[in-house]
Amino acid sequence: FSKMIYSLSFCQTGPVIDMPVPASFNDITQDPSLENFIGWVWYEKEVLLPPRWLQDELRTRVVLRFGSAHYYSVVWVNGVQVVEHEGGHLPFEADISSVVRSSPGGPCRITVALNNTLTPHTLPPGSIQYMPDRAKYPKNYFVQNTRFDFFNYAGIHRPVVLYTTPSVYIDDITVTTASSESVAMVQYQVSVVGSTSYSVSLSLRDQEGKVVATGDGTAGELKVLNPNLWWPYLMHENPGYRYFLEVKVQAERNGAELEDVYTLPIGIRTVHVTDTQFLINGKPFYFHGVNKHEDADIRGKGLDWPLMVKDFNLLRWLGANSFRTSHYPYSEETMDLCDAQGIVVIDECPGVGIKTAESFGNKSLQHHLLVMEELIRRDKNRPSVVMWSVANEPASELAPAGYYFKTVIAHTKALDPSRPVTFVTDANYAHDLGAPYVDVICVNSYFSWYHDPGHLEVIPLQLTAQFENWYKTYQKPIIQSEYGADAIPGLHSDPPLMFTEEYQKALLREYHSVFDKKRKEYVIGELIWNFADFMTNQGTTRVLGNKKGIFTRQRQPKAAAFVLRERYWKIANESSCLPPIIKSHALFL
Repeated sequence: FSKMIYSLSFCQTGPVIDMPVPASFNDITQDPSLENFIGWVWYEKEVLLPPRWLQDELRTRVVLRFGSAHYYSVVWVNGVQVVEHEGGHLPFEADISSVVRSSPGGPCRITVALNNTLTPHTLPPGSIQYMPDRAKYPKNYFVQNTRFDFFNYAGIHRPVVLYTTPSVYIDDITVTTASSESVAMVQYQVSVVGSTSYSVSLSLRDQEGKVVATGDGTAGELKVLNPNLWWPYLMHENPGYRYFLEVKVQAERNGAELEDVYTLPIGIRTVHVTDTQFLINGKPFYFHGVNKHEDADIRGKGLDWPLMVKDFNLLRWLGANSFRTSHYPYSEETMDLCDAQGIVVIDECPGVGIKTAESFGNKSLQHHLLVMEELIRRDKNRPSVVMWSVANEPASELAPAGYYFKTVIAHTKALDPSRPVTFVTDANYAHDLGAPYVDVICVNSYFSWYHDPGHLEVIPLQLTAQFENWYKTYQKPIIQSEYGADAIPGLHSDPPLMFTEEYQKALLREYHSVFDKKRKEYVIGELIWNFADFMTNQGTTRVLGNKKGIFTRQRQPKAAAFVLRERYWKIANESSCLPPIIKSHALFL
């Protein structure tokens, strides 16, 4: 920063290395200091913009957009700072029109300074611990401490794009839906920026391209007769049905005719929670799914299209109808596939590892509120998103937690009244200060793993008591949001011993026997931890990461994957909503 290297091309600043984007930088090289680096890294990219983007300043707006960058970003274009952003999992952008037009003809040089340091007030939080003992540690030696169990990958993790709009443009669209058997209502609000004199027209098309409704104005309602509803995978023969809302803005500015058009995919569906059920389109929905991570060899948390498509094929093979975005918002590309394929999502913010009183202070609270605003702005129109999760396993028994989560949950509901809100707890039911404010209780528990390790026989008693105590106290439906055991692929033992594939299978079956009793009452879902093995910090309890996946990190199935597949297809087969062709497939399995 003191040398102002953002004002220079990197070729003038000293040695540099190539770095792919999107990707985490940690595992790209053979340098162990980069793998565990904490602090500022710098990226640079030079591009040539089309001349037509630069010539018509009255008509064209040029925007630089980042899908995400972890964690704190400062961005310059041609040496001019254009945006700062805090947070590692949500998009941000800047209007760079005036900057690029001030130096036409030359390359557009984009410089990014990125810092992955986590503090008690970031989301997720962390702390820097300095080691002053010069007899044991080098000068200025420090470590990054975190209270979450996944590797703190860093870098520009999602696509960076340059795009244009007219100078009068559609800034935001909000859609909500309601339906009965024969008619659906699509309520919309459109935000237009750049002028106060414009017209807005809308048309709604079905998947065949037929216009089924039209409207005009920035707010209103479209009526759809005999609608095709958005259904989850395995609840309908045509899951993930989407309509396409085309919004057109026409305006005049300084004598120029301008037009901006945006097409938003939408799904018509409703969500409702009772004290014992979760209803989608008025029908009971049971979450049989997974928790995931954005994690892979080499690219870390970088967007990986082949891996993503592979994962969705495995979800369908498994018979999973849902997942939680543990423990941060996933890429927009992932969410697009959920919308299109009918995979239901519990959309979780990066509120993981909130374990100290300092992280419940006002500074942390204000940032948490902002993160929820960014997340809801991004995902509010997605039919796959049926619930917001504001945190995972916070220290919700601490005194400040009650006010903190009451505020965050109320803010979330005010931003989006159409969806229920949860946070995921591992606290004792009697001491959880956030539970009174959620709509659904999500509980993580690891009986016979972290508690009473090796004793499978305690699971029925302890898990039953967990469910009964939570429901008796709060009278709200419950999801088992995490459960599982580590299994080293290829490690076997009979009788089952911890870390073997047999133990993982046996533990799952003990949990499942209790689930089958309680899902007849008020348990509305089960999400295995985890879909696939993933990287963590090094430690004496982790052998190249967390091995609780039912698939390996390379997406090969362990024995538990077949146990879960048999179970999920059986549950799907019991659903009265399942089409006959899928029921036959489930019976065959």
